[in-house]
Amino acid sequence: MSVIATKFSPPASYLRLVSKFPLRPIRTESEYNAAKAVMEKLAVRGEQCLDEGERDYLDGLDQFISAYDENVRTDLPRRRSPSQRLHSLVEDSGLTSRELQKILRCGHSLVSMLLSGKRELSKDNIRTLAKHFRLSADYFL
Repeated sequence: MSVIATKFSPPASYLRLVSKFPLRPIRTESEYNAAKAVMEKLAVRGEQCLDEGERDYLDGLDQFISAYDENVRTDLPRRRSPSQRLHSLVEDSGLTSRELQKILRCGHSLVSMLLSGKRELSKDNIRTLAKHFRLSADYFL
């Protein structure tokens, strides 16, 4: 493999960032979390406060994070059980247990069993939840 010589010399700030966290495809969840942490440190400063090298690095890191999001993280809901997906939806939407009882027209014990995975969602539960959360019923299967 030959290396093509160029007169391009990246800014020192870019090289410093690459030496701390190299720009490369993200392959694992731990690499993803580390990349997000690096990105957040730069993003907190604001793009106008970054020099050219830091902006270039941030752009590259953003591309690798986005690629991982598109290729891997979009499949994460499928790796979880229906009860875990329901629990996540309830938590993310800020629903209380009582509100979920009203949505499903059931008692506290059933909601508790559904969220803990001790009882499976019925077809009626799935239809109701899909309609409420505006999702395909397949999400809960």
